[in-house]
Amino acid sequence: MVGSGQSSDAQFVLDDDLEPAYLKLGQAQLDQRVEAALDQLRNCHVCPRHCGIDRHGGETKLCETGRRAMVSGADAHLGEEDPLRGTCGSGTIFLQQCNLRCVFCQNWHTSQRRGGLELAAEGIAELMIGLQERGCHNINLVTPSHVVPQLVEAVVAAIKGGLRLPIVYNSSGYDAVSSLRLLDGIVDIYMPDFKLWDSESARQLLQAEDYPEQARAAIAEMQRQVGVLMVDRQGLARRGVLVRHLVMPGKLAETAAIMGWLAEELSPDTYVNLMAQYRPDNEVGQPGSAGEPKHAAINRRPSNVELKEAYQVARAAGLWRFDQRRSLGSMLHQLL
Repeated sequence: MVGSGQSSDAQFVLDDDLEPAYLKLGQAQLDQRVEAALDQLRNCHVCPRHCGIDRHGGETKLCETGRRAMVSGADAHLGEEDPLRGTCGSGTIFLQQCNLRCVFCQNWHTSQRRGGLELAAEGIAELMIGLQERGCHNINLVTPSHVVPQLVEAVVAAIKGGLRLPIVYNSSGYDAVSSLRLLDGIVDIYMPDFKLWDSESARQLLQAEDYPEQARAAIAEMQRQVGVLMVDRQGLARRGVLVRHLVMPGKLAETAAIMGWLAEELSPDTYVNLMAQYRPDNEVGQPGSAGEPKHAAINRRPSNVELKEAYQVARAAGLWRFDQRRSLGSMLHQLL
């Protein structure tokens, strides 16, 4: 974490290890959460798309996921943010499919194509316990927004099996507040993206015009539940919100708006990962109907100047806690 003089990292370090929040919930409460969560599938309003289909009965729509979640992989991930990866890795479970259709998605083969292994709650719970046995520091649920009910069911099954790790909810930010409330007291660490600020950009690039307003509501709810990021004495995340933002070419004004909102509406102490790895992918640059490349405005990597300015606007907004490994890192030391 890098400070700018406004505050001190020390105030975000816990003196004692913090138990996962779900250990404070009784079995009756956990069972009620499962029942309420699964009920969302019967007239699906799990995410902001509110498709209204009976996924509990096997119907599918945009996310192509019915009663059971599909998993594309699970592993100890050493490429996550510093407070998550530690020395033994983040216990990452990759969920197949997504409720967004980002034209630039670098994981489009799992987020926008049917596949993976369809697992019942007990199968996902076994993955969680296995990752815990491998020494992972947390259970990191990637792209979970469309399968919240299935994951609530799986976490409760894993708790019965001895799960004692913090739960990380690693989402695109396109989350329904009603689903997030089912996770209150179950999830310890929220790690949402905040991709775009402008609704027209979201319509064109994410196929979700309401993304900005839904992301603001979702991230505010996450902050209400767990507050700013807190770490233990080893620097591992134990509770709080960590926000990711992918720096995109030509979108500095949207970056500035997002950073300003985070500082003003959440906290200047919000932990942020400014990600510099954007590259044209998926539909970007593919030939369009007129032969011109699709989405030409973002058919390039962000420049070094844009990356530097993204960091500057974040600092100007009052933010100061940045992930060094996955943000602008050593590149910024050369640029500043």
